Amino acid sequence: QVQLVESGGGLVQAGGSLRLSCAASGRAFSTYAMGWFRQSPGKEREFVAAIDWSGGRADYADSVKGRFTISRDNAKNTVYLQMNNLKPEDTAVYYCAAARGYYNIRYSNTYVHWGQGTQVTVSS
Repeated sequence: QVQLVESGGGLVQAGGSLRLSCAASGRAFSTYAMGWFRQSPGKEREFVAAIDWSGGRADYADSVKGRFTISRDNAKNTVYLQMNNLKPEDTAVYYCAAARGYYNIRYSNTYVHWGQGTQVTVSS
């Protein structure tokens, strides 16, 4: 069992940066692929980024490519999402999630463990 706790959300002006963290409990963290998703009011949860167990492969939604970077530190059981050049449309609750393999990583159904989410608000 893996429990995930996100942190680092907040209010930032457009063009600013935030770094989200997701701390995982359990010794199996390094075996999981990890992803970030987001959901804003009235919209479905959408894929943001994912990273494989080693950190060697990553994937990004087109809307964040070049602005967001996902990384992980298996020694600290933590995955990060560095968000730069934030836009008002990035406003959402951001969730981290764990998947047993790096396949179909853009689909939320692939993930077996979810955090509670952290709010990111970008003002114009």
